[in-house]
Amino acid sequence: MPSPGAGAPIVQPGAPGEAPREVPPSRVDALPQPGFTAADAAFMQGMIGHHAQAIEMTGLLRTRTASDDMRKLAMRIEVSQADEIKMMQHWLEARGQQVPGVHAMHMHATLMPGMLTPDEMSRLAAARGPAFDRLFLEGMIKHHAGALTMVQQLFKTPGAAQDSEMFAFASDVDADQRMEIDRMQEMLKELPK
Repeated sequence: MPSPGAGAPIVQPGAPGEAPREVPPSRVDALPQPGFTAADAAFMQGMIGHHAQAIEMTGLLRTRTASDDMRKLAMRIEVSQADEIKMMQHWLEARGQQVPGVHAMHMHATLMPGMLTPDEMSRLAAARGPAFDRLFLEGMIKHHAGALTMVQQLFKTPGAAQDSEMFAFASDVDADQRMEIDRMQEMLKELPK
């Protein structure tokens, strides 16, 4: 029994049919830690390209909208996704995994969920003013919904997202994208018909 104020004991489950055992504090660091899986690495690699397209979309906005609210939204998306790309690149490098270039996903025939097709990107680039704003919001809502799909697929993969950084990042992506989708849906309602 631990002494008062010593904290809760650490118990390691036993193999099937074996009793659990208490692990002394001096041995905790030696316990195996959950690692990353191929699905974790593929998620990070795919999300880099996914985020790169969102940044490309926000770059179009600078010269095609007259709305300060749209510019503020784009700045938030661009800053957060650029920071996340750096984090994902570091995560992959630290684990000895291939780090794709930020535009690598544009070269693949199969787009990640929610990504705009080359034709949709061309239509967005050709639009101006309120027509651009509508296409941008609709496209970015679709794009963010695709990121949610990618997170759901990751969490459904056996053994994936056990790495603490991976779990925290994927959970943050889910929460942030949902919040931005709600904000963009409200902005879409306010656009002139």
